[in-house]
Amino acid sequence: MALKRPQGPSGRLVALEHESRLLAGNPLGDPTHRRHHVWLPSQYDATASRGKRFPVFYDLVGYLGAGPSHTHWRPLDENVPERVARLIYERKMGPAIVVFPDCFTALGGNQYINSSAIGRYADYLTREIVPLVDREFRTLAARDHRGVFGKSSGGYGALVHGMKYPETWGAVACHSGDSYFDFVYRSDWPNTLNELARYRSRARKSGAIVVEREARGLSQGLDDGRVKRFLQHVWKKEKPSHTETHALMNLCMAASYDPDVKAPNGFRIPFNAETGELIAARWAKWLAQDPIHMVKDHTRALKSLKGLFIDCGWRDQYHIHYGSRLVAQQLETLHIPHRYEEFDDTHSGIDYRLETSLPFLFKALKS
Repeated sequence: MALKRPQGPSGRLVALEHESRLLAGNPLGDPTHRRHHVWLPSQYDATASRGKRFPVFYDLVGYLGAGPSHTHWRPLDENVPERVARLIYERKMGPAIVVFPDCFTALGGNQYINSSAIGRYADYLTREIVPLVDREFRTLAARDHRGVFGKSSGGYGALVHGMKYPETWGAVACHSGDSYFDFVYRSDWPNTLNELARYRSRARKSGAIVVEREARGLSQGLDDGRVKRFLQHVWKKEKPSHTETHALMNLCMAASYDPDVKAPNGFRIPFNAETGELIAARWAKWLAQDPIHMVKDHTRALKSLKGLFIDCGWRDQYHIHYGSRLVAQQLETLHIPHRYEEFDDTHSGIDYRLETSLPFLFKALKS
């Protein structure tokens, strides 16, 4: 890896503090006072640009991330503001404002959608943060000059926002965004069930087992206490293990895709916690929010976008490239303008793909 050195003016990073009305009373007790980083290109403060307005991009980070994680110093690499500053300096794109929202939660993040079990994060972005940024900075305050991009959960959020909120977003870039849930999530749930089993009310003992009795009451995806005890354990722990983190992620997805205010913890899980049997009615709730099933119902919104970019590495360890291909295939079938690319890499360390997507977004939004 070559040492990256800043080129050209670095721009200016601003911390924008905000007290959210929409996150007030959120079920996880997460902070409503948030700090969002906003990067301003050097042209923003230039005398020659006084009064000039700029297109604006919103960076949605992946699971276990928050906006500031993309603005911190990185060894042997560029953070996102440094990368954007260089792309502008090299004339690969024009000057734009970049916003790094903080949407972190006690479940390790969210999918940037509204959930009664987590909070109204889609509304938070579109109805609070976007208007706040437009008030505080010289943005081109119209959807045709506003884009959203992200990777993984952030890529999912960007793509889904392009489908559901086209009045807010004019262009979308989705890097390795969660899709094809049958491949991405379903195969990982046995590991989560094993982790949750450690928090059963009764410890397992060797010998004869009456499975029907052990599995009783779990066929509707309701918690018998093990999920709650697991969450309490993780929230108290200084350093969760890899398996605990993955279990937390799957529970975050359950809270995102199948919230239920009447259920313990405010959501249901899609498997019987004892037998591992898939609960069809619960899994249907997940699939309804899988991009491969959403495209056909949001054709008009997607066609209204000024730019749609999707990519994924063909060695993605979570197998997201299969879902990306299915999404791209549907876009082709429905004649929805888009650009789909693949590259020789995994899910990790692919911020360099912004070299392609950000100039694409800028070209789409500057006109």
